[in-house]
Amino acid sequence: MYKIFFFLIISISISAQKTEFIKLDQSIKDRRSLTRSLTLLDNRTDKNIGKIDDKGELVTLRFEDEDLKDHIENWFLKDNKKTGNTDIVVILEELKVYNEQDQDKDYPYAKTKIKVSSFLKRNNNYYFIYRFDNVIVCNPKRVAHAPKYLAEQISEIMTDFIKVSYSNAIISYSIPENELYNYSNYLSKNYKAFNNSELKEGVYTDFKSFYDQEPNAEYSLGKNKKGKVVRLMHKDLQTSLSEMFCYVEGAKVYRLTPVGFDEMKKNEKGFYIYSSRANLFAESKTGGVLVGAVAGGVVGAVIGAAIDSGSNRNSGAINGIGFKSSLEANVYIDPLTGAYVFEK
Repeated sequence: MYKIFFFLIISISISAQKTEFIKLDQSIKDRRSLTRSLTLLDNRTDKNIGKIDDKGELVTLRFEDEDLKDHIENWFLKDNKKTGNTDIVVILEELKVYNEQDQDKDYPYAKTKIKVSSFLKRNNNYYFIYRFDNVIVCNPKRVAHAPKYLAEQISEIMTDFIKVSYSNAIISYSIPENELYNYSNYLSKNYKAFNNSELKEGVYTDFKSFYDQEPNAEYSLGKNKKGKVVRLMHKDLQTSLSEMFCYVEGAKVYRLTPVGFDEMKKNEKGFYIYSSRANLFAESKTGGVLVGAVAGGVVGAVIGAAIDSGSNRNSGAINGIGFKSSLEANVYIDPLTGAYVFEK
């Protein structure tokens, strides 16, 4: 009798646990009909997404269909009847939800860590297309239900990421099949900014020219009497500071952000600045959130613009900012996209 009672208690407890489903049901149509196939490689070490608190109750997040590979590939086929000649491979590298109480914060925030990358496959070689690598923050005091909010964020990120992957520019270095899961380290071998002991002085107009160490000789800096950079010159004409990604001077790198110049430093993970979402996604005077440096050097572009532009690799257009926390921490610069990578 005791065993039966214990079994019933356990069964009731399990059935009472709440689940929030991540729905992948928005359109991912390739409007230019260039893509023939989309293959998902689920490379997560742990397929359990996790649980987060919802007003005192733990809620599990999961996809509606646990066979994620089959689900996403069928999702693509449902929305893309006409086939082109491009094969895209998407790798889901990380997806976790959790509660974390940051230093000097009064209560925990709900967060999701998501990392997903895409590649063009051609003749058993792979060409990097895009990557989204970030931590999305939810302030539970500002939303009705944190699990629902993060489930919607994950859905929107996956949807927009696939659509961006149809048309984004492709880095020219090929990746052999046996190096696909090691693609980041494989590609970083080509970046002089990582491997050279000294950085070239000058103005860099985008993230790629910085990592390739190719300053633009047509640009120069103008300073005030205190020695601070206040203007950018293109040949003999003053131009917008937004045309500059960063500059190197005196062996130091300075990164342009919506709130001024921040020094870029380097550690074993790569280049980073010490900042916060509140600073890097400052509100514009006319409303809307400024992308800042996320667009590879375009400061002042409103999120949502130019998603399909290969020249403006705007990861800010993928809905992946969440709550603009004032928490300051190391914010890394993704060498493959120029996007900010938040870890907190």
